[in-house]
Amino acid sequence: MAYELHYWPGIQGRGEFVRLALEDAGADYVDVARLPVDQGGGERALGRRRRGMAPEPFAPPILVADNLVIAQTANILMFLGPRLGLAPPDEPGRLRVNQLQLTLADLVSEAHDVHHPIAPVLYYEDQKAEAKAASVHFRADRMPDYLGYFERQLAGSLWLAGEAASYADLSLFQVVRGLEYAFPNTMAALAVQLPKTLALADRVAARPRLVAYLASPRRIPFNEQGIFRRYPELDEA
Repeated sequence: MAYELHYWPGIQGRGEFVRLALEDAGADYVDVARLPVDQGGGERALGRRRRGMAPEPFAPPILVADNLVIAQTANILMFLGPRLGLAPPDEPGRLRVNQLQLTLADLVSEAHDVHHPIAPVLYYEDQKAEAKAASVHFRADRMPDYLGYFERQLAGSLWLAGEAASYADLSLFQVVRGLEYAFPNTMAALAVQLPKTLALADRVAARPRLVAYLASPRRIPFNEQGIFRRYPELDEA
């Protein structure tokens, strides 16, 4: 099956969790907005295509697979997981992986809201004081809580949900790398508490297809337009 991924072309964002699964499986997919404009790509194509989809999704990421239009990152990954060999074969296992992915989605939202605590439509510069206050609580409380939870899930296992890697493991890798980019000082301080989580991130990064992907132009670098942003003043003691 060939897939179309519809997501913003200049950021990793929530679309990166889907890209990682597709790349890890060697799936045939097109990252539509990153195509040249004369081939139907570009950022403007996202709005036009979305309004023409049935049912119309609210926002990217969107996956088109044959006649299916699927939105929301966790929903897309729940669909792709069994088809790409990135989910357990049994229903309890699939529900477990989806639960982990939804928990990661909560963490991703909180990480984003550190630098946009008032409203996403305002510039960071319009809410810097509030972002500084939010970062204190996020780094002191929420990061240790979330990452500590995933550390406990890895007790006695190399992977989060069984003997094989799942899309939740790939997503945890992305979150770890994003937090290392945005909050390097905090992550360095937490490292001693997270040996299993950090080792998992390294295992994911060493998966053969992902080694190639991460070194390729297809992997958009972290930047200050995405979810994980490096503002040094938000990572100070």
